[in-house]
Amino acid sequence: MKISQLITGRAPVTISTDSTLQDLVSSLSTHKVGALVVSDDGRSIAGIVSERDVVRAMPGKFSNLSELRVRDLMTSDVVTATPETMIDELMAIMTDRRIRHIPIVDENGFLISIVSIGDIVKSKISELDDERKSLIGYISQ
Repeated sequence: MKISQLITGRAPVTISTDSTLQDLVSSLSTHKVGALVVSDDGRSIAGIVSERDVVRAMPGKFSNLSELRVRDLMTSDVVTATPETMIDELMAIMTDRRIRHIPIVDENGFLISIVSIGDIVKSKISELDDERKSLIGYISQ
């Protein structure tokens, strides 16, 4: 199965590089997501920032948390995929790289969606359940 089957109608939430830590935490909470794509125009990808990035930024920086910007926390080297990427391939990348969110881009590299490891797991469970039902039906005949 291709990623395109998971992303129909799902617009990604983005945040700008100049946004504050407060803006970031608020947006993560409001949208109930674990990561945001960092983009100043909503299409090009400057980075990705997650809850983990917030936690990792805190030690030794409690006194200047209000000064931190998303650009100070984000990962700039972003792994992306296309709608044509197979789900199993994306699952392997996420496992090998130990990442939980991957932006999905079009043929020009512009942002169209984001997929989380939870989306992948949900898809695999559904696929396995369909196979189980088919096998039960086959055996019952």
